[in-house]
Amino acid sequence: MTLVAERPVRATVPATPKRHKRVNVLPYLLIAPTLVATAYLLLYPLVRNVVISLQEFGLPQLVRGDAKFVGLANYIEVLHDPEFWAVVRRTLWFTAINVVLIMVLSTLVALLLVRLGKWLRLLVMGGLVLTWATPIIAATTVFQWLFQSRLGVVNWALAALGFEEYRNYTWFADGEATFGILVTLIVWQSVPFAALSLYAAMITVPQELYEAARIDGAGAWRVFSTITFPMLKAMFGLITCLEVIWVVKAFVQIWVISQGGPGQATTTLPVYAFQVAQSLQRYDLGAAVSMLMVVLLVLALLAYFRQLYRQEREA
Repeated sequence: MTLVAERPVRATVPATPKRHKRVNVLPYLLIAPTLVATAYLLLYPLVRNVVISLQEFGLPQLVRGDAKFVGLANYIEVLHDPEFWAVVRRTLWFTAINVVLIMVLSTLVALLLVRLGKWLRLLVMGGLVLTWATPIIAATTVFQWLFQSRLGVVNWALAALGFEEYRNYTWFADGEATFGILVTLIVWQSVPFAALSLYAAMITVPQELYEAARIDGAGAWRVFSTITFPMLKAMFGLITCLEVIWVVKAFVQIWVISQGGPGQATTTLPVYAFQVAQSLQRYDLGAAVSMLMVVLLVLALLAYFRQLYRQEREA
């Protein structure tokens, strides 16, 4: 007798028709006006600036509207101008001084906030917020009054302390003095944001690490260098990049106080681009200078991010 193994019969399930998922376009429609407005306010000026930098665009072309494309001629003219490279060096020096002072002072203020009591901390934070909220023009005008030659508070205080050479001293006629005043103004305006951001990051560090370090006998500098800074290195890097951008594009403070003077002592790239565009009515060269400034800034930030990423990988 032959036994035949019966194969199990599989139940056939009727195929269900595939349903196409309906895409809800309502959310996209709701955010579309915001995206369009953002693209117009941010991308259009950038694209328009690039186009002008590639054209022969002066006052006649502005009136007639018959600008011709000249390729990279404007960039070549700017790059062959010794004054441009002098302005670049001054901008780098101005940026380095400001960013170093901002980061050092902001770190000290943030460490102070961590150690203060509740009410003193609120008082200091309130002062920082008020400083940060002060309009740029208003703050710049106040600094002009402070350093005014005859009625300025700074000259009066120095003369009262016995420094008679500063009585009626004209600060804004001296290039180095004007440079120092601008550095003081920009640092004063920048410290609140950086200090509050660093403070918000510092309070996230576990207190157990600090307690263990103090038990081991670590001092304040050792605690900061081995715990605080390594754990918040990304935050320090981010704030540094933001401050570099803020300082490089500083224009209003310099223009209101000195307009790049005396001479060219305080002329940075934004001021130089404006001077070329408005004084010489060479809007094409001004656009080229501003685009070169953007390129230099992007290259510097990319180099910094690359170094930071390499350190993170090695760690």
